[in-house]
Amino acid sequence: MENWLHFFQSHAHHAHWAIFAGALLAGLNIPISIDLLMILSATLASTIIPSHLPHLYGAIFFGCLFSAWLSFWFGRKFGPLIQKWPFFAKLVSPKKMNRVKSFYERKGAFAFVFGRFIPFGVRNLLFMSSGMSRISFSKFILWDACACFVWSGICFSLYYALGKNFDRLVSGVKWVNLLVFIAFGVTVIGTIWYKKKKYTREGNV
Repeated sequence: MENWLHFFQSHAHHAHWAIFAGALLAGLNIPISIDLLMILSATLASTIIPSHLPHLYGAIFFGCLFSAWLSFWFGRKFGPLIQKWPFFAKLVSPKKMNRVKSFYERKGAFAFVFGRFIPFGVRNLLFMSSGMSRISFSKFILWDACACFVWSGICFSLYYALGKNFDRLVSGVKWVNLLVFIAFGVTVIGTIWYKKKKYTREGNV
């Protein structure tokens, strides 16, 4: 983490371009942490180059926005191929894609707001599933733009305010992200277990 910060400090006046490019690469499922980029951009804005605050926020906002578009079209174009892989076969089955589409249609932008706050690459899975479930791209743009504005505004403001306590911030965010991911994982596993027990019970009747 410190190496990343030193790199951006040395190239501070061009950092917003690097952050923007990093966010786009994350949309192609390259393992770059959007949360890390958010922390770096807000920290640089609050400590190293406060005069570049608009550039840094704009880079993270539009980078994350366009990154989601890339994930969407990746799912739209390569969805059928992904569904043939054993690892993804059940995760992105046609039946589940129809449920995803129905959920997005009912919840609208709220579904994307919720998804934006889930770390560890889960966002990309949600965006890819949107493309695979054939959701209208115009609706996707509108809903995710609202969600991205809410998410980026809250996170950037929080990290900006805490930027001067960088070490504490990084430690705290790691734990928060870990707890969120654990809670999400437990929920998914519990749901799968419940449905499996239900189908087993129904099959025995």
